[in-house]
Amino acid sequence: METQTIPGVVTVEPEVLETIARFSALHVPGVVRIVEKDVDRFLGLTGKSVLVQVNEGRVTVDLSIIAGPDISLLRLGRAVQYEVTRAIENMIGMPVDAVHVHIEDVVYPQPENHPEPSKA
Repeated sequence: METQTIPGVVTVEPEVLETIARFSALHVPGVVRIVEKDVDRFLGLTGKSVLVQVNEGRVTVDLSIIAGPDISLLRLGRAVQYEVTRAIENMIGMPVDAVHVHIEDVVYPQPENHPEPSKA
């Protein structure tokens, strides 16, 4: 199959890159969810749980996740970095400079045989 060049411009909005990063991270085993934020964060991520910056055609991603128990957080972070980078480079063709993973919490399942404390 021969590829021909057609004049024009293809523009990908940053929200598309955010969506790709979000869904790629959610498919990594051990990621329970992406942190949802509505207010400015103390880490300077302007309240977004997934922040994508494009500088001279190169992508940097910051994302905040909640991890599950019984998993190496280092391995989890690296797996998220790998999957997000792979997805953006394969789907969009843009190089990824960095994927910063912020693990904000680890959640443990509630034991079923212990009732929740009563609220007085």
